[in-house]
Amino acid sequence: MKTLKEAESLLGRAWQIMADECRAVLGGELHYQAMAYHALRMAGVPLAQVGMNVKQWIAEPTSELFRQLSLRKPEAYQGGFEPIPDIVLFRPEIEGDWRRRNRDNTLRHMLMAIEVKASERAGGRLSRAEVLRDIQKLSAHRHEVRRLGADMTPVMMVIDVAPLPSERMRAEDVAICQKTAEAEDVRWLYLG
Repeated sequence: MKTLKEAESLLGRAWQIMADECRAVLGGELHYQAMAYHALRMAGVPLAQVGMNVKQWIAEPTSELFRQLSLRKPEAYQGGFEPIPDIVLFRPEIEGDWRRRNRDNTLRHMLMAIEVKASERAGGRLSRAEVLRDIQKLSAHRHEVRRLGADMTPVMMVIDVAPLPSERMRAEDVAICQKTAEAEDVRWLYLG
């Protein structure tokens, strides 16, 4: 897998596996992330090109969101932001090394950043604000990657399969999140 198009194709192949498995088992958000990782591997993503919870330091961010998030930190830790996408697909050049100390390459060789949200809350539901916040972070992340002369596809994946309607997102919130993702050019995958 070397291109954005190849990464998107593999995600498309993995989506049906994810959908089937996520509907078959009720779990928490971390479990669904692991299921998505597994489905991507089953669809053909090479082991050395997929990471989970990859910490990526962005020095002197230029996106408004990441600048503001940097300023919220204690003064000694300002000057950068560290997004941690749930799942990242990389170009082969990453060579299976997405440690923090390899931070320049984790940004430059990224093909796709995936954020996963799930309706796993007992007596509650996944909120529109949580999903919108992740969409904004994905959009800002792509901005920072492009600033470095690379590109990536941001993906917002919502697993909303809780058995009780009171635990799933409201239809109007799903529609707003989808429209926002489309406006931000963030790929929207919703499983409800």
